[in-house]
Amino acid sequence: MMSRAGSRPGGNGSLRARIYEEIRDRIHRGSLGQDEKLVDVDIASQLGVSRMPVREALLQLTHEGYLVGTTRGFMLPRLTANDVANIFEVRRCLEPRAAAHAARDIDADGMARLASALDDAEKAAATGDAELLFQANVRFRSCWLEAVRNDRLASAISRFADHVQVVRLGTLTHLPTQAVVVAGMRKLHEAFTRRDSMAAFDHMTRFIETAEERFVALTKAMEASASEESRSATSQGRAQ
Repeated sequence: MMSRAGSRPGGNGSLRARIYEEIRDRIHRGSLGQDEKLVDVDIASQLGVSRMPVREALLQLTHEGYLVGTTRGFMLPRLTANDVANIFEVRRCLEPRAAAHAARDIDADGMARLASALDDAEKAAATGDAELLFQANVRFRSCWLEAVRNDRLASAISRFADHVQVVRLGTLTHLPTQAVVVAGMRKLHEAFTRRDSMAAFDHMTRFIETAEERFVALTKAMEASASEESRSATSQGRAQ
C-alpha cells in the first residue's frame, strides 16, 4: 500500500521522485511480492495524482533493473541463475572496498545502530524468525553504507543488493543459512568496531562468497525436490 501524496509543493519532477523513492523503498524492505503487479493508473488513483509521474517513476525503476514491464503493469524480475551470478560478481567487486571505507569512517551513532541491527539479527536467528532477520540484515547494510563517503559507490551497491532482495528473503527461511548470515554479520561488526579496514574488506568478501554459495546450494536442493515431486506425481498418475 502506498501513502497518499496529498497536495505538496513542487512539480511532476519532485512528485515522480517521491513515488520512485517509495516504490524503491518497498523493494528494499522486501515488501513487494514476487508476483505483485504495479499498475500506473491504480497507483495514481490511490495517491490522488495524475498517471504521468507514476509511469515515469515505474519506467525509471525498470531502466535501473528493479522492475520489468509486463502486459499488465510492472513487477519484480524473475532472476535466472546467471542473473544472480552476475549480480554477486558485481557485489564482490564493490562491497569489500566500501566496507573498508566504512570501517574507517563510521561514527558513534552508526556503530550504535549497527550493534542494534546485529542484536535483532541474533534474536531472529535464535527463534528462526526469517522476516525479522531479513529486516535486521537490511538495517545492518544501511548503517554501514551510510558511512561510505563515495555516494556513487554506495548507490551502486544499494541498487545491486536490492536486485537480490527476493532471493535473500527466500534463503533466510533456511535455518542453517540464518546461522551463517548472523556469523558473517558478527565478524563484520567486529571489524567495524576495531576500525580495521583490511579485516572489513576480507570479511565482506567472504560474506558475499558465502551468500552466493548458500543460494546455489539451496536452489539446487529445491530444484531436486521439485523434480522428485514431479516424477512421483507422474508415477502415481500412471498407476491409477
